[in-house]
Amino acid sequence: MLPGWGGNAGTQTLSIVIRSIALGEVDIKEDWKYVFNELLLGLIHGAATGLITGLILYARYHNEFLGLIIFAAMIGNLIIASFFGFVIPLVLKKYNLDPAVSSSIFLTTATDVGGFFIFLGLAKLFLPYLL
Repeated sequence: MLPGWGGNAGTQTLSIVIRSIALGEVDIKEDWKYVFNELLLGLIHGAATGLITGLILYARYHNEFLGLIIFAAMIGNLIIASFFGFVIPLVLKKYNLDPAVSSSIFLTTATDVGGFFIFLGLAKLFLPYLL
């Protein structure tokens, strides 16, 4: 579930950036500052979906630490998704590679690895409180 949401959020960002590249509306040299807007959106979306998911897990398993872990992991994963969804196509375009062809595999790798790393790292950290 966690990497899936990250992949979906990143793909939406990726689609917008690739469209903007095709229309000549975005350039890595001039528009790098917009990455901070994407990071903020990732934080907001991650907090909203993480809060809902965390509350559901807390209600189901009666463990506030499990809810906290998924909340934090969702925020982290959606920030990763937003960042890489914005940056990957711009970097590929800079090196004269077609972002529409290559971006998704890099994005999927970033969100899957990042999401599992954050979630499992937090679970390991809080393991005594989960048992």
